[in-house]
Amino acid sequence: MTGLTQALASIRIPDLAGKAVLVTGASTGIGAALARAFAQQGMKVGIHYNASREPAESLAAEITASGGTVYLIQADVSEAGESERVVNETAAAFGHLDGLVNNAGGMLGRLPTAEMTDAHYERVMNLNARSVLAATRAAHPFLKKQGGFIINTTSIAARNGGGNGAILYAASKGFVSTITHGHAKEFVADKIRVNAVAPGVIATPFHERYTDADQMELQRKSIPMGFVGTPEDCVGAFLFLASNTLSGYITGQIVEVNGGQLMP
Repeated sequence: MTGLTQALASIRIPDLAGKAVLVTGASTGIGAALARAFAQQGMKVGIHYNASREPAESLAAEITASGGTVYLIQADVSEAGESERVVNETAAAFGHLDGLVNNAGGMLGRLPTAEMTDAHYERVMNLNARSVLAATRAAHPFLKKQGGFIINTTSIAARNGGGNGAILYAASKGFVSTITHGHAKEFVADKIRVNAVAPGVIATPFHERYTDADQMELQRKSIPMGFVGTPEDCVGAFLFLASNTLSGYITGQIVEVNGGQLMP
């Protein structure tokens, strides 16, 4: 456990205890850090994963061993109907649902526009855009019963257009940012707050897969704080937005977590 993880574990936000939250894409990276942090607050945590079964099972076992309550569920949320299934089964397992974190997503390869295919477009947009809309639509009736929160994971790429070969990923995250604003207005009457967190360069399997060492160094040099962030560096923003006590008058906002790389 890192120093930052220990510090996060010592923080107590009373209004989160006992609530149920679903985190999509929670097996590794930011999603896994969120699952731990929510569990440390006494929340019941739905851990969704797709291909990373071993890390997801390990994370669930870790949380359970610490006295937490989890529901582990596998699905490819880029497939039609799967986001809805994940939401419905998680809500059924816990008996209620108070929060949804739409975190599942990915670049699925760096491709310049001239080399993109319709199939690649559909894969990226289904994973990063349609899954968010589908999960939100499915969660809405559960969240409106008592009021709740939705937090979407967007990206710095939504504002700067993305790096080499990442234009489509950036555009899909632009969709996420825009729908965050729209849903915040649409769901306000149901006492559902909708916000987003936009990470910058974070050391996760995402960059291990798509960004080589030279590219990472160039990106690091563009960060005023001088270092690449960790998943734990993102956790505080999500905890803040999940808590009605801390952020009850905040909706439709996008919190930038990027070490100063972008200051909109």
